[in-house]
Amino acid sequence: YRYEKSGVLHGLLRVRGFTQDDAHIFCTHEQVEDEIVEVIRFAREMWKAFGFEKLDFYLSTKPEKAVGEDELWTKATESLRNALVREKIDYTVDEGEGVFYGPKIDIKIKDALNREWQMSTVQFDFNLPERFDMSYIGEDGKEHRPFMVHRALLGSIERFFGVLIEHFAGAFPVWLAPIQVAVIPVSEHYVDYAKKVADELKKHNIRVETDVRNEKIGFKIRNWETNKVPYMLILGEKEQTAGNISIRQHKKGDQGSFALSNFIDNITNEIKNKDFTTN
Repeated sequence: YRYEKSGVLHGLLRVRGFTQDDAHIFCTHEQVEDEIVEVIRFAREMWKAFGFEKLDFYLSTKPEKAVGEDELWTKATESLRNALVREKIDYTVDEGEGVFYGPKIDIKIKDALNREWQMSTVQFDFNLPERFDMSYIGEDGKEHRPFMVHRALLGSIERFFGVLIEHFAGAFPVWLAPIQVAVIPVSEHYVDYAKKVADELKKHNIRVETDVRNEKIGFKIRNWETNKVPYMLILGEKEQTAGNISIRQHKKGDQGSFALSNFIDNITNEIKNKDFTTN
């Protein structure tokens, strides 16, 4: 929790209470650089999965007021720098912008309005291992203080959702969409067939809504198009007789008639492959 002034609060992007996907790595001095490399790779792979290819990396160094010996700060800062170099990452140095208990790497992302937000963090903590009197026995048979590396891949989960929603402008790819398919009977005569189709989709873990409202088909289609649902399945007499479905895709319109089994194969592949071309 952080009591931000009301004037700087900004939707999900800057809040007073937030949740982090926090984890702490305890390792030897010899292991620390490899551990940082693994965290960076993990973060890049995760952001890539969500469609973020452009990441800006910042290395924040020792501030004026800090805890920990200079030797530790030097070793930790060099470990962060070496990890970035090993991964061939361009980065900016923020001199003196580290936290008082250790240097860090921040990953920042620009939103749809080109505003930059701090997201992932990899950061040393010299304070807690000292406070908790942590130690391990090294190869020399002596006690040593471990390094503690804090990492948050999403950063603030609330901010992550805010940036993600803006990035896709609400038109999520099918694998991310809260509702993946809207099943729309053209009249009450085809509601039973629509429910049968929806049940088959649900068997394959597809997120589906069946629109049985007593409204005109044009109204329903506009409604689901406005809600940016990736797929609509339009069902009438022709589809019911043939046992098929007519597909409408968000922004792309009518895609023709298909067997339901073919559609299920296609959409489950899109979901599995995290396809970004759907919506």
